Amino acid sequence: MQSKKSTNKTFRDLLIYRIASTISYQMMMVAVGWHIFEITNDVVSLGLVGLAELVPYFLFALYAGHAVDYYSRKLIAFLACLLHVIVGVFLMFVAMDYLQPASALIYLGVAFLGIGRALLRPSYQSLFGELIPREETPKYSAYASSAFQACVVSGPAIAGILIGLIGLEWTYFISGVVAVFGMYAIVLIDEKKHVSMEHKNQFFKSLKIGLSYVKNHHLLLTTMSLDMMAVLFGGAVSMLPAFVKEVLHAGPEALGILRAAPAIGSMLTGFYLARHPILKYSGKYMIAAVAGFGFSIIAFSLSETLFLSVVFLFLTGFFDSISVVVRSAVFQLTTPDQMRGRVSAINGIFVGSSNELGALESGVAASLMGLIPSIAFGGAVTVVVAAVTYFFAPTLRKMDLKDLIEQHAHDPKPEIVK
Repeated sequence: MQSKKSTNKTFRDLLIYRIASTISYQMMMVAVGWHIFEITNDVVSLGLVGLAELVPYFLFALYAGHAVDYYSRKLIAFLACLLHVIVGVFLMFVAMDYLQPASALIYLGVAFLGIGRALLRPSYQSLFGELIPREETPKYSAYASSAFQACVVSGPAIAGILIGLIGLEWTYFISGVVAVFGMYAIVLIDEKKHVSMEHKNQFFKSLKIGLSYVKNHHLLLTTMSLDMMAVLFGGAVSMLPAFVKEVLHAGPEALGILRAAPAIGSMLTGFYLARHPILKYSGKYMIAAVAGFGFSIIAFSLSETLFLSVVFLFLTGFFDSISVVVRSAVFQLTTPDQMRGRVSAINGIFVGSSNELGALESGVAASLMGLIPSIAFGGAVTVVVAAVTYFFAPTLRKMDLKDLIEQHAHDPKPEIVK
């Protein structure tokens, strides 16, 4: 059994990798948004940035999951960070006008960031599950979630400050340098031998096995579906610019505060859950958290002051953190080690599609119903989804993380579905 000191060191290295890659990504995307709008002065070009990343992500995500299960996870994680370094240097030269046409090359750089994200998620999740003891999963999942949210807050802020102080060129360069720390941290990790030769060169056969496992594992499928639906209908963040302008009648400073509020709520909750894991009634807590998230969105839609808006968005982060930590623990505790890459990639498709489609749903609903009714409607649908899940998904409702830990204590590598 791994000692606590050894586990802490392994987790520290893995967390440095996660923090470095996430901050690098966040900094680069903020710089890209500023850069492309500076060139085009067109809001449509900002929308195309998301599309330029999303398309390669979806194209590579499933194969990345397959590769993670059959090749070195350390190597794939290393390559994900290396792409960040290369893109950072590449975009630095674009910003210095050494490479043209600038707009097209920016989108090309973003496309490679999308490939890097496709590699990063399954490799990180797989290494986490492989290296962290099952009984410690809830605690370390909470720490990882808090660290991620801290990066979501700090990354854009650092990029904004650097753009103002030293310009786009050096902001791109520094974002690439940050990823080097992730590469160094991943080299320090001792990867276990997990590679199986079965279906190694049969991508579609391998993918079919992964999809079959998710489809037939009711608990895993339910948690993924619940998260997807909550993000799909409860995504008020995409409407914040309009809310700030039309309801609060405030400026970009208010937008920055509102964007940070959910992440801060999620980060603080994650630190609390790391010390007080939800081991009993975990499924009920997760469903209640999704319902609380929906009610917070409804309350936010009715707020008319900056203070109340910040409070309710902070609560969305609080409830979201509970859901994310429990879902992450369920994924790690129920997925066979040989399949973590594929299952993580499938989960990433769920989450990725719901984020993008959620922004689209919010925009369409706002145009049809009005801004405030559309936000309230999304929150209400989220509450209904939680209620339906409670009554029609007994496997999740009765789930305790403590039972999952005990169930797999002597079975670290459950059999896979053939």
